[in-house]
Amino acid sequence: MIDTVTLGRIVQIALEEDVGSGDITSELTLDPRSESEGIILAREAGIMAGMPVVDQVFFQVDPNVTVEARMGEGEPFSEGGIVATVAGPTRSILVGERLALNFLQRLCGIATEAGRYVEAVADTGVTILDTRKTTPGLRELEKYAVRMGGGANHRMGLWDGILIKENHAQAAGGIAEALERVHQGLDGKESRYLIVAEVGDEAQAREAVAAGADRLLLDNMDPASMAKVVKWVRGSDRPEVELEASGGMNLKNVRTVAETGVDFISVGALTHSVRSIDLSLLLH
Repeated sequence: MIDTVTLGRIVQIALEEDVGSGDITSELTLDPRSESEGIILAREAGIMAGMPVVDQVFFQVDPNVTVEARMGEGEPFSEGGIVATVAGPTRSILVGERLALNFLQRLCGIATEAGRYVEAVADTGVTILDTRKTTPGLRELEKYAVRMGGGANHRMGLWDGILIKENHAQAAGGIAEALERVHQGLDGKESRYLIVAEVGDEAQAREAVAAGADRLLLDNMDPASMAKVVKWVRGSDRPEVELEASGGMNLKNVRTVAETGVDFISVGALTHSVRSIDLSLLLH
């Protein structure tokens, strides 16, 4: 799930940014003794992700505010549906309202988009992955939302996986040279890390497989070229090498790419350009 320490820190920073020294409008217009109840209403259909963040927002604003989710994380909701209820001091609800919705709308948007990609490649055996193209400071939350939509996470950061990209290979003197340095540097500790090499054509794929890559990242290759690489790898002496397609993926082409036989498809658009789901908090 979401690391609680990380979540608390993210929400604290966001509250400091939004609330500052206090909500002047609510302080001037509302009786401090006022209590209210409200609903979080879906203005469109989507997949739920982010209620733990909403809980944390209101907890940090005022522990007397209670939030009750009407559905579980990863569950779909319909347009017009009530996804949660809130109750407590009116001022406190209004202080946390915008921030809670900002988080929830974005995370639901990511989960919903991930769900669309997962549905598009259904029955192909392909896993949809995210990338590191996340909002700075929000990576753990956004990657959580991808999981709630049925996708899976690529590496969380630079520390937990080895990905030799074009610039690494260029600076190191080639793909084979870069992979040789990785294996030498790991000195028998390869099992701790997945070693991925980005390739742009079949020749580079052959080079990377021969040099010991665990996975090939087929970057910006057309489906026909990907299919040739898949066929070659599966018939090689290292058929276990995993194959991941990346670059320019969208809902129009992802099925075609999946049908080439790759194992994974990474989609930067899941987090870098997703549209938030329209949600509202209404008092009654």
